[in-house]
Amino acid sequence: MTLAQDVSSRAAKPTGRTTSHQASLIVQGADSTGIVAGVTGVLAAHGANIVSLDQYSDNPQGGAFFQRTVFGLGSLQASMPELRADLDRELVEKNGLAYTLRDVSVPKRMAVFASKSDHCLLDLLWRHRQGQLPVSIPMVVSNHPDIAEDVRSFGIPFFHVPSMGSDKSEAEAAHLRLLKDNVDFVVLARYMQILSGDFIRDLGVPIINIHHSFLPAFIGAGPYAKAKERGVKLVGATAHYVTEDLDEGPIIEQDVVRVTHAHTAADLARRGADVERAVLSRAVLWHAEDRVIRHGNHTIVFT
Repeated sequence: MTLAQDVSSRAAKPTGRTTSHQASLIVQGADSTGIVAGVTGVLAAHGANIVSLDQYSDNPQGGAFFQRTVFGLGSLQASMPELRADLDRELVEKNGLAYTLRDVSVPKRMAVFASKSDHCLLDLLWRHRQGQLPVSIPMVVSNHPDIAEDVRSFGIPFFHVPSMGSDKSEAEAAHLRLLKDNVDFVVLARYMQILSGDFIRDLGVPIINIHHSFLPAFIGAGPYAKAKERGVKLVGATAHYVTEDLDEGPIIEQDVVRVTHAHTAADLARRGADVERAVLSRAVLWHAEDRVIRHGNHTIVFT
């Protein structure tokens, strides 16, 4: 398959929950009296039915406010322009807030990057096929060809883009040609390459990474062997957004499992892989469902 091929036409379709005529509304900004009433008032005026509403303020006295609302509206597509105009007046002009409004029946397009380790990748592809992840997957990209046949068995396009040496500019240019305007976010499913700041900025969509520990312990190669040498009692995983600061982006989800002195490095790797799969799949699901709001270098997650 060539880089020039139109990947969007071959995107795998999700098979999960019914979300027709539903939208998500994410609101954030400075807290003040009347925000919730303003949001619900606009939705009620359009005949929308609120399915769920979550909110959080880090300080009711002038702190930051966050809200996620999912609502149903039979005439959603036709009502969107007028609904946006009313939300602009109520939220932006009146209260100085920012918001995003999305038709959730249109799944986010998720590209997956992986290297030779395939446990996180195959878990995501399997969950997608089972309808557990409300996304489409236009492509899987790898710097190795080893996983090509496994990926294609899911009916998803696979692209091999070699990335060798310290100069990643050619590989990143190829990645941008594949991704630009074709994806809404990218998941690094144990993709063992560092992305440059220029690439992150040029791509312009969220990137989610899975890290094999509670950050920043045991960085680099052979983390579970290092953990065994240190006699750790817990192994864990962290899913986070990618920023220019390596492994220091806003954290979405974390988890751990207990281990003992009797576990070998291979046992730790196996148990760690289980945690990585679970943590990454939850982070991807929450991002796909607009449950994660970034605020500075941390996140608000409505689960």
